[in-house]
Amino acid sequence: MKVLEEDVRIAGAGHEIRARVLTPDGGGDRPGLLLYSDIFQLTESTLRTCRRLAAAGLVVCVPEIYPRGELAGVALEFDDAGKQAGLAGAASMTTAEFDEDRASVLDYLAARADVTTVHVGGWCLGGHLAFRAAFDERVASTVCFYPTGLHNGSLGADTADSLSRAADIRGDLMIIFGSRDPHVPAGARAQIISALYEAGLEDLELHVYAGGEHAFMRDVGPRYDPALTDLGLAEAVSFLGGRSLR
Repeated sequence: MKVLEEDVRIAGAGHEIRARVLTPDGGGDRPGLLLYSDIFQLTESTLRTCRRLAAAGLVVCVPEIYPRGELAGVALEFDDAGKQAGLAGAASMTTAEFDEDRASVLDYLAARADVTTVHVGGWCLGGHLAFRAAFDERVASTVCFYPTGLHNGSLGADTADSLSRAADIRGDLMIIFGSRDPHVPAGARAQIISALYEAGLEDLELHVYAGGEHAFMRDVGPRYDPALTDLGLAEAVSFLGGRSLR
């Protein structure tokens, strides 16, 4: 399926949030997916994966995650300078600001005439943001790809209360980890899952892909794993497209 793309500006709290909206060609009403990038923002690598999800039948809205400062509108390079800039961008944002921007983007997506139900996904730091977006009662299901910082509250300038608020999640949840992810090692994964079960989220879907490194879905660099990427996207499409809507 071909995909149509447009750049949009979403009204935030005193600022604009740049976003790319990807829509399956052919019209019609479809599920909407708020999709968060990693710290490098709207790179071509991220957009290539977004196109695959849109081609599966989803209206995908991928916003920048740093719309308030000097990184607004900037897609960072996958090098040390880009990494440091992305981490600095995260450190400049409070949890409340991330939440405020999330509400603005969800308002936009939910108000689209072509969107039926609202879902969320994200990678890395964006996976953590997707987890927090699941607190919104409008979100039917959420997919977190190797989310960072859930176990220790690391997100931005302050300590996020994400895991302690897990009971606020009313929709369905799927989390995909890589077994060789140094940012979310086995002990951190065990801590996350225990907290989710204790919060009553016993029906979540959890996948740990053997051999998967951090950012194994980023199709640039030595950590990319095409087979695991295909598997993760197939799981996500199946989950978002029906299994989570039981």
